[in-house]
Amino acid sequence: MILLAIDTALENCSVGLATGGAVFLRVETIGKGHAERLMPEIAALLAEAGLAPASLGRIVVSVGPGSFTGLRVGISAARGLALVHRIPVIGVGTLHIHAAHAARERGEGGERPILALLPARGDELYGQLFSATAEPIGEAVLESVPFFDDLAAKAGADLAGAGALRLAPVGRVIHARSAPDIATLLELGAALDPADHPPKPLYVRPPDAKPQLHKGIARR
Repeated sequence: MILLAIDTALENCSVGLATGGAVFLRVETIGKGHAERLMPEIAALLAEAGLAPASLGRIVVSVGPGSFTGLRVGISAARGLALVHRIPVIGVGTLHIHAAHAARERGEGGERPILALLPARGDELYGQLFSATAEPIGEAVLESVPFFDDLAAKAGADLAGAGALRLAPVGRVIHARSAPDIATLLELGAALDPADHPPKPLYVRPPDAKPQLHKGIARR
């Protein structure tokens, strides 16, 4: 199976391709402008691998939490390619990718659960608790730093993600990445069931951009 991975959730515009035993990765830190960069990056990746889009067997995309605009770009591209080529597409949470990356870096023998964390606003973090093998234990939530301090201490968890640096030193920080690791997303995309992981955005809270209903045109 030839698998394409897409991540535009945060500051990176990343794409990955797994075909047989070969893996191709392209990672660019751009902050903004994902809409302009993503499709050219996908085209360049396919050209590097010598493949046509029609050869894809599955697509996996990060679904958040993350930038509202970035998520929309990545998920729309994944859905569009999947529709054109009639192939399954999988959505994977950003925190899940961070937890799986931490489990891989920690290696065999790690028995502590993993708390994946990303910065939100003010004294808030996005967080989700995972088992030692990166299986979700609870849902992704938006809570205060003290809340996650308490959760990490009670769970005896190791920490992963850029938000981990804001917690008290109660757990070992496996990594402090902000953007997800595209190679880990490829691995998850190959292992997860598309039926259980639809490509729907995971905002955790509503986006800041809301329709200005008072400016709508009155219907007659």
